[in-house]
Amino acid sequence: MIDYKEICLQTAGIVHETGKFIMKEFDSFDTTRTQVKGLHDLVSYVDTESEKILVENLNRILPESGFITEEGTSTLKGKKYMWVIDPLDGTTNFVHGVRMFSISVALTEDDEPVAGVVYDLCGKETFTAWKGGGTWLNGKRARVSKTKRLSESLIATGFPYSDFSRLDNYMKCFTHFCRVTHGVRRFGSAAIDLAHVACGRFDAFFEYGLNPWDVTAGALLVKEAGGHYCNFSGNERDMSGEEIIASNNYISKEFLENVSKFMRD
Repeated sequence: MIDYKEICLQTAGIVHETGKFIMKEFDSFDTTRTQVKGLHDLVSYVDTESEKILVENLNRILPESGFITEEGTSTLKGKKYMWVIDPLDGTTNFVHGVRMFSISVALTEDDEPVAGVVYDLCGKETFTAWKGGGTWLNGKRARVSKTKRLSESLIATGFPYSDFSRLDNYMKCFTHFCRVTHGVRRFGSAAIDLAHVACGRFDAFFEYGLNPWDVTAGALLVKEAGGHYCNFSGNERDMSGEEIIASNNYISKEFLENVSKFMRD
C-alpha cells in the first residue's frame, strides 16, 4: 500500500515547480500562439508543455501508474493507479490575462481519488488532500462551511462553453439560485471553485459538461474537508465531470433537490 500523504506532498512540490514555468510564460504570453480544440475550447503551448513537465515528474514518483491528461501528452495506462491531470485549468482566463487559473492533479487507486492537489497560481494557494488525511490549505487544515440553509449560502457555478444542449434548463437553475441564495459566482476554473467549497468560502458548486481532469482533485478536497460531492442523480462515485454538485453536508440534500429539479432530464 502506498503512503497517500507522502505521495500528495511530493505531488505538491512538482506542481509548484510546474507553476513557475506557467507564471513565467503568463508575464509575456503571446495570444497568437493559442489554438482552438473545439467550440470555445482553447489550448496554448503553455498547457501542453506544463502537462509534459507534470507527466515526466509524476511518473518518477509512481512508475507503475498511468495517466488521464487533458492535452493527451501521455497515453500510458495503469491498471491500479492513474494520475488525472489538468495542467492549466482556466486556460481562457490565462489567454485573456485574467488572473484566475490553476493546476489540478489527482491520483486514483482503482478509480477512487486518494491524493489531490489544486494550486491557485495567482492567489498562491495550495490545496492538498489525501485519503483519510483531511484537506489542507497552505499547510493549515481546511473545512467546508457550516452554513445550514440554502437561503444563507453563496453558490459557485461554471457557464457551459461548448455543450449547450441543456442551456435553457441551466439558466433557469442559475436564475433560481440568484433569487434564493446570497448570490452566485463564476471564476472560470472548476478546480478553484471546488477548492473554495472545500475551505468554506463557497457553500456549494454545480456545473455540467466538464471532464475528469477538471473535477477529480477538487472532489477529493471537498470530501476530505467534510463535504459532499455527487452528480445530479446523487451518485457519489461519478468522476466523469459531466454533472457536478459539491457542498457542505448541512445543505447537501436541499441543494441536490434544487439542482435536480431543473437539471434532471
